[in-house]
Amino acid sequence: LRDLPSLSMLQELKKLDLSRTKIEEVPEGMDMLIMLRYLDLRVRTLKEIPAGLISKLVHLQHLSFDVDSEKTSLKAEEMEPLKKLEYFTGRFEDISEFNKFISSMQQSKKNLINYHLQVGSDDAGGARDKRDKRVTIAGVQNWEGELIMHPIEIQELYILKCDYLRSLVNDNSSFKNAIDLRDCRIRGCEGIECVVSLSFSASSSAHPFQSLQVLDLQFLPKLSALIMKDEGIGSATTSTLVPSATFSHLKEITIYSCSSMKTLLPHWLLPNLQNLEKIRVEYCSQLVEILGAATSEVEEKGSDALIKFHLPKLSICSKSGVMVCDSLQLIQVVGDCDKLKRIPPFVPLVGNGQPFAYAPPSLTIWSLKKWWKSLEWDDHPNFKNMMWPPLVRKK
Repeated sequence: LRDLPSLSMLQELKKLDLSRTKIEEVPEGMDMLIMLRYLDLRVRTLKEIPAGLISKLVHLQHLSFDVDSEKTSLKAEEMEPLKKLEYFTGRFEDISEFNKFISSMQQSKKNLINYHLQVGSDDAGGARDKRDKRVTIAGVQNWEGELIMHPIEIQELYILKCDYLRSLVNDNSSFKNAIDLRDCRIRGCEGIECVVSLSFSASSSAHPFQSLQVLDLQFLPKLSALIMKDEGIGSATTSTLVPSATFSHLKEITIYSCSSMKTLLPHWLLPNLQNLEKIRVEYCSQLVEILGAATSEVEEKGSDALIKFHLPKLSICSKSGVMVCDSLQLIQVVGDCDKLKRIPPFVPLVGNGQPFAYAPPSLTIWSLKKWWKSLEWDDHPNFKNMMWPPLVRKK
């Protein structure tokens, strides 16, 4: 569909869906559709939104535009009259327009039931799938002042190709009050060094990741830690500074192509990760530890965990470490993992310091037979026999 006749006679029309058509201009007479409740203009070929059009459709409850089209970027002043708006998908050219829109919602004491708001251009199309209460910031290299988050209660956050970022949450962060955030994905930001600045965590009563369930970090060449002190990566003494709510609901973490990270989860963060179910790490060539060990015993307690490794320098924990995780289901070792020489027993210790004579009943290890035979078992030589066969599958 490329053309439509005038709509000026359809003044009682309540719903108009032109998504996935190939129109280049909005139909003539659309400004007369004053009873319209639902308007979907997710049209990539649309060349512009005529000035003053949207502000006339004051009964709109549902409004959607193509967030990846620069030609349909919105102005906050056009949105201000839409007091009944509940569902909104749209794009703002810059942070200033985004903040003006959110400020107008604050003044009208109105909140959106569902939305996808985008600032800037997402050339990779990384956030085109339908989501709930999502903000995408793409290719924005700097902005003045904070990004206003209240009252939209953001649940999903995409940060794409914003190279100026050093960390996501710090004392001056725009996201420090995003306490409802469930899903956070940061990709292609070349300057980011950590996710949370520890100075912020120590000094603030707000815990922006207290509800976070999914953390996805990809193509971040300078990322060296999830949590970092101003002067560098946190040490064992920093555990008292990490609020117990930080990452306390985290279920899944993905680290992909982050070439500066050496330790994924420091030992002092592990008590917070009681809900962690899945760890996926790939193409992180410098990674040495998934779980950083400060003592002779490291415990991972979680439910139905899935851990996938593709790490040439990986050692899971210290030589004498033992991991407690009866619900662990799968360890998959793929690619060049020649440096991975030990797997600590995934069984609890009994009083005499020896493992129970069984392996977790749900555990499967997928690996090359050659790699399995190369593992060193000097600490727990009987553990290899417990695990092979049938729990270890060879490729």
